[in-house]
Amino acid sequence: MSIRRTTVLSALGGGQGAAEIRVMGWVRTRRDAKGFSFLEINDGSCLSNLQVVVDDTATGAGLVKDLGTGASVSVLGELVPSPGKGQRFELRATSLEILGPADPETYPLQKKRHSDEFLRTIAHLRPRTNKYGAMLRLRSALGQAVHRYFAVNGFAWVHTPIITGSDCEGAGEMFRVTALSDAEAALPAAARAEKDFFGKNAFLTVSGQLTAEPLALALGKVYTFGPTFRAEHSDTSRHAAEFWMVEPEMAFADLEDNMDLAESLLKDLVTGVLRECAEDFGLFAKFVDPGLPERLAAFVAEPFVRLPYAEAVRILLSAKKDFAYPVGPGLDLQSEHERYLTEEHFRRPVIVYDYPRAIKAFYMRQNDDNETVAAMDVLVPGIGEVVGGSAREERLDLLEARIRELALPLEAYWWYLETRRFGTVPHAGFGLGFERVLMLVTGIGNIRDVMPFARTWRHLEF
Repeated sequence: MSIRRTTVLSALGGGQGAAEIRVMGWVRTRRDAKGFSFLEINDGSCLSNLQVVVDDTATGAGLVKDLGTGASVSVLGELVPSPGKGQRFELRATSLEILGPADPETYPLQKKRHSDEFLRTIAHLRPRTNKYGAMLRLRSALGQAVHRYFAVNGFAWVHTPIITGSDCEGAGEMFRVTALSDAEAALPAAARAEKDFFGKNAFLTVSGQLTAEPLALALGKVYTFGPTFRAEHSDTSRHAAEFWMVEPEMAFADLEDNMDLAESLLKDLVTGVLRECAEDFGLFAKFVDPGLPERLAAFVAEPFVRLPYAEAVRILLSAKKDFAYPVGPGLDLQSEHERYLTEEHFRRPVIVYDYPRAIKAFYMRQNDDNETVAAMDVLVPGIGEVVGGSAREERLDLLEARIRELALPLEAYWWYLETRRFGTVPHAGFGLGFERVLMLVTGIGNIRDVMPFARTWRHLEF
């Protein structure tokens, strides 16, 4: 009867040894001595390696000389207490098999620090490094924590379309979806749309919000968690063409409820990472950002600042700082402004709310002053905006007027408008950038390094 594989995590985390287990993984290092060799094996289940001792009596011991960093092996042996420092157990091999060799002359990952820029060129191999293996395990834990939070708080998980005919943000920065041949794509615009798969123009969604709203207006509280796409010609460390968004929508809710939910969700996610991912988090606290533990502890412990947009502008105008982008009433806040507020002025997260109506999307609820809308952005140190949301305009006449004002096609939103015609209620929601939260909890400064295969401006490798 074959012996099933035991993960390195299980081997190192158990309370006792085992007479015989099989471990499979990749060789990180090999060290030879007279009569035996030491292998450090990692299988991705945790940050730690398992030390394997292979002496001359083990079946396949002669293969050890062919093992370099990156080779994959299957080792059968006895799990025993380790006499050395650093780990409780080691594996005394009785047999060893090479599953896949790795030529040490050409394998690009060796036992040294590699730059992030270099690792982006080998994104298919970088998950085998300590840093990116830890990041991906944290990403997995964070995603599970999202679902757990909303389940506990009574939200239904819904799935909104990835292909859409509506521009949620009204900015036009959308990827077109087409089934036309190159020749058909050269037709005039109207003929091209008519001939295409849907008989109209189709795009990759920038947000699931518009279709999540009708679901919230039936189920009360919903959220969607999936990929979104922006054809924005931006090559910054915070922007990607394909990224994941967490988007809750709540019926019978206002801006205050929205801010409460955003703060509660973010604190819960950070708390979960600190509690459940101590080993992987420790790597980032040691090698990426030594100030991370203290900053995240304060993030969880202190209330977020809640700041009207007008007051934010006054603070920025009085700051003794030369900003690259202008500051003033009616102008949107740029990343440098957001980071000044969070990193220098308040030194903690800030929720800016009640933005000028002129710089926000059509669906945001107009305030009584007719100048601002009930919108909010959550800004955090080191990153800037991680959440953007609003109370939604539930009044049909004001929503229709705003769509016309922005010269958007009213007929394209007929179904959205009907939710205001039949039993409308106050409601609110937001979008949380999943990768930006991952940047927050790891201290990683570039969005390209918190996703397995980044899709960014002029980059579609892998």
